[in-house]
Amino acid sequence: MSEKSHVNNLLLLIFATVCLSTSGPLGKFIDMPTVVIIWWRSILAMVFLFTFCTFKGISLKIGNKRDRFTFFIAALLMGAHWITYFYALKLSNVAIGMISLFTFPVIIALLEPFFSKTKLDPIHIVLGIIVMVGIYFLTPEFDIKNNYLQGILCGILSAVCYALRILILKGQVANYNSTMLMFYQVAIVTVLLAPVLFFMDSSNIKTQYPYVLLLALVTTSIGHTLFVNSLKYFKASTASIIGSTQPVFGIIIAFFFLNEIPTIHTFVGGSLILATVIIESVRSKKQ
Repeated sequence: MSEKSHVNNLLLLIFATVCLSTSGPLGKFIDMPTVVIIWWRSILAMVFLFTFCTFKGISLKIGNKRDRFTFFIAALLMGAHWITYFYALKLSNVAIGMISLFTFPVIIALLEPFFSKTKLDPIHIVLGIIVMVGIYFLTPEFDIKNNYLQGILCGILSAVCYALRILILKGQVANYNSTMLMFYQVAIVTVLLAPVLFFMDSSNIKTQYPYVLLLALVTTSIGHTLFVNSLKYFKASTASIIGSTQPVFGIIIAFFFLNEIPTIHTFVGGSLILATVIIESVRSKKQ
């Protein structure tokens, strides 16, 4: 790969990371019930991704029943991940919501032995402890009635759902196109969440649709597609390290557009958690 191509691919990867990082500020800003936001995000992303697959000639055929079941479970986990993540953003703020979610790389490392023949690496226990210390700094007080603590717990639950989704998909569907896989997941989430429209207020979509459109197009469709595409040119660990800057971009966007100013405790806790992400990414590169 030429130097120019490398720089172009690197810029696209950074652009993908910025696109993905808009999820936090948009999730906090959009004034609709969380589940309704996720339904609109899913159905619009489904349309965008289906159009992309049709334009690119990407096959939508699923090979067997086992893969269909895997797709379905992955979609359930993705829906749960999105909903709990947006609750985390609504209950706390963009910084805490996004940083809590980024405990997922360490959660993956701790859960992976249950999904494969790999043994638990003692360093992952150490990283897990560092993450817990980081969460301690994020938490203003350990009172379950405190909105910030509720936000952190929702963020960690979101991270667990996200980690499980990645682990379930990892070995089962390696032969499928990632955009096609994402299309089926958002399609399943759209169908499963459709009943919420009958008993939750979605009238605000008239004023919120530009932001929901941004969430579906920029965050979900463009961000996801470009980030996955970057894996053709970079190692997964390299992409993960650059991807771990999402909370940083998210906090910057929230500062300018939502006037959210992180506390010193957020900086300390966030630094510890993001440090574990970078350490794990660098270690995976060496292995």
